[in-house]
Amino acid sequence: MIRVQALSKNFSNIQAVDQVSFDARRGEVLGFLGPNGAGKSTTMKMLTCFIPPSSGTADICGFSILENPLQARSQIGYLPESAPSYDEMLVGEFLRFVGEVRGYSGKELHRRVSIVIEMTALGDVKDQMIETLSKGFRQRTSLAQALIHDPPVLILDEPTDGLDPNQKHEVRTLIQNMSEERTILISTHILEEVEAVCTRAMIISAGKVVGYGTPDELMSQSIYRNSVTVSVNGANPKKLLEQFDELDFIYSVERVPDRRNGIVTMRLYPKEKESIALPLEKFIFSKKIPIENFNVNRGRLDEVFRELTLNQLTK
Repeated sequence: MIRVQALSKNFSNIQAVDQVSFDARRGEVLGFLGPNGAGKSTTMKMLTCFIPPSSGTADICGFSILENPLQARSQIGYLPESAPSYDEMLVGEFLRFVGEVRGYSGKELHRRVSIVIEMTALGDVKDQMIETLSKGFRQRTSLAQALIHDPPVLILDEPTDGLDPNQKHEVRTLIQNMSEERTILISTHILEEVEAVCTRAMIISAGKVVGYGTPDELMSQSIYRNSVTVSVNGANPKKLLEQFDELDFIYSVERVPDRRNGIVTMRLYPKEKESIALPLEKFIFSKKIPIENFNVNRGRLDEVFRELTLNQLTK
């Protein structure tokens, strides 16, 4: 659905996007992750044909953004950052206006507006003015306008930025529901967004792709991968550290601050990031160590993100 090949963009002597390549298929939610100024929004503007690339190309559903920009754009529903809308219009009126701009009229226009209102759960506010809506409902309205022509590809730039936790959950649920029949590309700097909705993720820094894979594949690069955090009640910290340190499947042990009275917490790192949960549980059971908590860490995306993006910036 989306194929990007060596896409680059220069602004004078600034390399905003540098040889970015990726693909995204139907049913996928691809997270485009990076710090502010990394080149995410510039890439999205090139994919939606708002600005031309300096070099490279991309296809949207088989249409080249260089050779067939109008056809490529017609395949896309685009939610830009700080999506524009008309505050003085009613929600339903605004969606009808967008539908007319897209070429719909009569019964088909009414049908398309009704469909997107139902998809985005705007029925209760369709007769309200946009300026009276909460930010969450305003974002739903913006999503609805991006869906009015039933596009196979959705490109969403920071779709939950500025929303409260409940509003973020609502928008993420909408995105997941819409992804079954579409290809969705989400630009974000919010790491929890990737774990919550993305099937794959790409990390960009200084215009270059520095990480690519499923969330779990990216987290596998974390130093915390398969580490285990153990909290013990009434233990002697020195003795506990010595016991854990002698295990041959443990690479290192560190004490973790814990404010709970009488609780000692340790983090145990495995050799080669291998799973140590089962042998560690057997050891703890055999020694009758009074465990309060036992948590296995899949890896930390924030640590991988920081490592990859800082390394790129220092090159």
